[in-house]
Amino acid sequence: MNDLITHINDALWGYLLVAALVACGLWFTWKTRGVQFRMIGEMLRLLGDSTRPPDTSSAKASSHGTAHRHISSFQAFAVSVATRVGTGNLAGVATAIAIGGPGAVFWMWVIALIGAATAFVESTLGQLFKQRQRDSFVGGPAYYILRGLHCRWMAYLFAVLITVTFGLSYNSIQSNTICSAMHEAFGWSPLVVGLLLAATALLIVFGGIHRIARVSSVLVPLMAVGYFVLTLVVIVLNIRLVPHVLHVIVADAFGLQQSVGGALGATIMTGVKRGLFSNEAGEGSAPNVAATATVTHPVKQGLIQSLGVFTDTLLVCSCTAFVILISGLYDVPGPGGIALTQAALTSEIGRFGTTFIAIAIFLFAFSSIIGNYYGEANIRFITPNAHVLTLYRLLSGGVMVLFGALASLELVWNLGDLCMALLTACNLVAITILGKYAFRLLDDYRRQKRQGISEPVFHKTLLPEIADSIEEWS
Repeated sequence: MNDLITHINDALWGYLLVAALVACGLWFTWKTRGVQFRMIGEMLRLLGDSTRPPDTSSAKASSHGTAHRHISSFQAFAVSVATRVGTGNLAGVATAIAIGGPGAVFWMWVIALIGAATAFVESTLGQLFKQRQRDSFVGGPAYYILRGLHCRWMAYLFAVLITVTFGLSYNSIQSNTICSAMHEAFGWSPLVVGLLLAATALLIVFGGIHRIARVSSVLVPLMAVGYFVLTLVVIVLNIRLVPHVLHVIVADAFGLQQSVGGALGATIMTGVKRGLFSNEAGEGSAPNVAATATVTHPVKQGLIQSLGVFTDTLLVCSCTAFVILISGLYDVPGPGGIALTQAALTSEIGRFGTTFIAIAIFLFAFSSIIGNYYGEANIRFITPNAHVLTLYRLLSGGVMVLFGALASLELVWNLGDLCMALLTACNLVAITILGKYAFRLLDDYRRQKRQGISEPVFHKTLLPEIADSIEEWS
């Protein structure tokens, strides 16, 4: 089975999806005139602006008898970064280097640089077509496909794909990574850890131990900052090796060190896959969170989410890659995945490195398992049936967690790549067609800024042809 999935992934990623991701990224970069580069200053300004815009839909909320809860741009940014920073940054980068070589890091950078434009487009569309549900906003690809493309079957297809990808496939990756880290650090049996994970996850997702969930929401950001600082310290202490590391990455990225011609293709493919798994640009996940923010203009959240791609890949992933390459262990036959990251950090700071990574990856991955907003939000899009949601929770929090604990590293990542490929392909089709609205919104935002308006405001009269499909804008 693993061999079959590998062949399918090679076909999808080797000939189709890599080209589509790059082409879309370049197309969006050109049409937005390099929004991800030209408007970095505005991104940082928006991130630092702690003011909350007025709720332009308060009248609607009152008429429905509900009070709208404001979610700021920064809060939505924090949620999306929290979902990005984790397994992909620690285990994904190590897997990319182990399989594709150091050059895979270069292609992770490339897909992040051009993918930031794709992230801008999809998150802007998520804001544009958002809808109110109870006391907050909801949105994402399923919504902009339904209301923008008026294609019901495709909207439901995406909702199914993202539910399977994040709730089932990615949960097995999270579980596999936790079990591997715990075995490497403490010698614990994957079966025992998997059973404990499944039991605890089910207890929490069914409303059992709320305090654990609240504590993890505090510890995860702290651990992310701690990991970033720790790896940064390792890099600074080995600053003399940084030029060599950069040379190895670039040389390997263009096949200058490979002995086999086909190795270059594997390097590019691996870098793109692991880069997408980490920063999610074009995958269609971030727009689900972007749509929840209360802003005066859709472009604001598009810019914020574009910045999130840079934060994830160019900062956190690069730190992991540099530590692994500085250690030199990438070139020695041995562990892969999270075990390689643990071994690299241990070689630089001692046994504490293995333990720290085990605890960090547990918090990152477990919080992803119990806080799977993407899956549950799209289940609710598909059906209001509570029994379907219960079945989904049993599968995601129990069955797939245990499966990931017992499955091989190669199998869980191959399944993840297959689901990610199908999900991304569906989203890319949608945003390629709907991207024209994001371009017009960006032109409107820039026009208002040139007129001296510090906080541009969007009115749906700007897009009269789809005004009836835009619910939450005046």
